[in-house]
Amino acid sequence: MATLQNIFQIVLLFFVLVSIHEWGHFYFAKRAGILVREFAIGFGPKLLSFKQDETRYTLRLLPIGGFVRMAGEDPEIVQINPGQRIAVKLTDDQVTHIYLNDFDSRTGSLEGVVEQIDLEKKLFVRLDVDGDIQRFSVHPKAMMISKDKEIQIAPWDRQFGSKTVGQRALSIFAGPLMNFILAFILFVTVVFIAGVPHKVKIAGTVPGSAAQLAGLQSGDLILNVNGVDIGADRNKLTSLIQSSVNKPMDWTIERNGEIIRKNVTPAVDQDGVIRVGVTLVAETRPATVMEGLKSGWNSLSSATMLILDGFGKLATLQFKLDDLGGPVRIVEFTSEQASAGWAQYISWTAIMSLYLGLFNLLPIPALDGSRLVFLGLEAVRGKPVDPSRESMVHFVGFAMLMLLMIAVTYNDILRLMNG
Repeated sequence: MATLQNIFQIVLLFFVLVSIHEWGHFYFAKRAGILVREFAIGFGPKLLSFKQDETRYTLRLLPIGGFVRMAGEDPEIVQINPGQRIAVKLTDDQVTHIYLNDFDSRTGSLEGVVEQIDLEKKLFVRLDVDGDIQRFSVHPKAMMISKDKEIQIAPWDRQFGSKTVGQRALSIFAGPLMNFILAFILFVTVVFIAGVPHKVKIAGTVPGSAAQLAGLQSGDLILNVNGVDIGADRNKLTSLIQSSVNKPMDWTIERNGEIIRKNVTPAVDQDGVIRVGVTLVAETRPATVMEGLKSGWNSLSSATMLILDGFGKLATLQFKLDDLGGPVRIVEFTSEQASAGWAQYISWTAIMSLYLGLFNLLPIPALDGSRLVFLGLEAVRGKPVDPSRESMVHFVGFAMLMLLMIAVTYNDILRLMNG
């Protein structure tokens, strides 16, 4: 049962992080009026697929990311040229379907040779129907059908490139932004689950140690030592112990609601370390709303600095291949965190969400950061970079990322095989 739960939690982590990231792109693209053709989780062959409104939602085989395919980003529509034979279906004298083949089976359609066509700006088609030239307006949501594949046309005002630099930048940045928001919410959630440390509690004592000889017990709450309030600060207690070797210390503890004073004398063990022989844990209480928000923000900030420090080491090549972890290591570590309890699992999910958002903002081709760089160049130059060149840069970057992922995954598998 535990293994099944771990598998579920691993799948859930991937699905939530990728879905919330792609939903950010999707939502702000739709707000800008961009036609979103596909919302995909994973890459490669389709496992599940359904269409709702204008968008096809797909679950794909390889769980290494996802994408939102917006109209105009790729030349995915089959071009129709003058002289090409097509068939059209009319509703109220407006073209709603354009058929590119199998004309005999297209009942109720009108077949002809294209004289002129514009599916982006003027939205019309002029056909030669057995020598009779006829002009029809095209519905802005008309469907192009080739064999059994349907593609909705994308007028210029529904394409990614027609929007302002700000609208496009927001639709790109929204993916990482959603990951940051999710990470913050999860960090706050952990605080409400785990509580706020407010006292130091003794989890156990070492047999024959100074703590046991003084009568300290598991479950005792340490209130103050030598008149110094300890609160939830274990470091303060450790510092007091280190400065009191072979000197009696006055400990005030709480046991079952009763206040008790004990004399404890730290001693140097055989390793030369000053100890009293206790294992300490935090005693927690429910967090207030403000404490949850503050602690969540602090966790987000500290985790961000650690992740950025790691990126800095990558950029300066201060790492070995064993320092990197691919999907295999992520699955392995996620399983460990899932086994440690929900608080630990949610905290790890928050870190992964934050990492995904920050990683995607790196100016690496194929990532959101690189696309934002190209938009920045467009804003400075006053005109976009050649789309074919930009697409080539992203393609090369994606290929390099896939090669790196293969190398890291291979290394992870060898590490597992070698124990």
